Amino acid sequence: MKPNLKIRKPLKIISTGKYVPEHKVSSEELEQQFGIEPGWTFRSNGIMSRHRATEEETGASMGANALKDALNRANMKFEDLDLLIEASASFDYPIPHNACLIPIEFGLLDAGVPCWDVDSTCLGFVTALDMVSYLLDGSRYSKIAIVNSELTFPNLNPEDPKTVTLFGDAATAVIVSLPEEGEHSGIITADLETYSGGAHFTRIKAGGNVHHNKSRPSDADLSFEMKGKEVMRMAMMKVGPFAKKLLDPIGVTMADIHCIIPHQASKRALDFAQKAFNWTNEQMVSIIADYGNCISASIPLALHEAIESGKLKRGEDCLLFGTAAGLSVGGLYFIY
Repeated sequence: MKPNLKIRKPLKIISTGKYVPEHKVSSEELEQQFGIEPGWTFRSNGIMSRHRATEEETGASMGANALKDALNRANMKFEDLDLLIEASASFDYPIPHNACLIPIEFGLLDAGVPCWDVDSTCLGFVTALDMVSYLLDGSRYSKIAIVNSELTFPNLNPEDPKTVTLFGDAATAVIVSLPEEGEHSGIITADLETYSGGAHFTRIKAGGNVHHNKSRPSDADLSFEMKGKEVMRMAMMKVGPFAKKLLDPIGVTMADIHCIIPHQASKRALDFAQKAFNWTNEQMVSIIADYGNCISASIPLALHEAIESGKLKRGEDCLLFGTAAGLSVGGLYFIY
């Protein structure tokens, strides 16, 4: 870590938690199930396995399990929270929002803890973490939980091997507060840019006002679709200038950063980013082989794994970095 780094927004991650469904599906199983060439998934996406939720599991139940893990690690109760934000891309219902369903899973129907959602798809956690840094005041908001819970399989097209083999189900929870006196942790810099020319490269067409089957019947379905080549092409154009804009003003280069956690989009995307920015294997956290792309839960899941494994320790610096549907590019550089 460079000695002259200045914290712009004090913030301390006091605990992280995760939940992954017990059911683990290998790439070989999916290839057999959907008639895909054996070995194609690992060659193309670098994924060996991913977790799949059961029919009884929901985004809210998975998110609650991750939050229980984080609360236990922090020796806290749900009622100790001042705010709960869910920052997922998938949802159980269009209305009500996801966050208000999580207290139900705790058996708390009258807790009164404010709950709301933030959605910037794959960058949901990064966006929410940046946002809560402005809310933490030690008074109204002193303990905030960010939950990311993604249940992906119902929205995947079984006739599209590029997506049906790419995604996995997972949930995470991160609890933040202000640092104690003498603690040096917080956000150094953060930014997000959106280029709406890529808005329709990644989408689920049905379920909203444009393709609402009740009032405006259409042949659009609820399957996720992605123009992978177009997304990759635009991302390749945007991430370099964005990284320069993010880091140059604070005098930091990629080589200076201790831990780098990119969105786990695909092995191809990770390889491109690692080569473009000269990230070393020691710097970069990659969990895609075991979990697949877990949308908004990917970055916080990789963060949780980095902390648990000791790859990221207190006082060390870390960059969260990635792209999302929109098309958005985002990054957040902080001291853990």
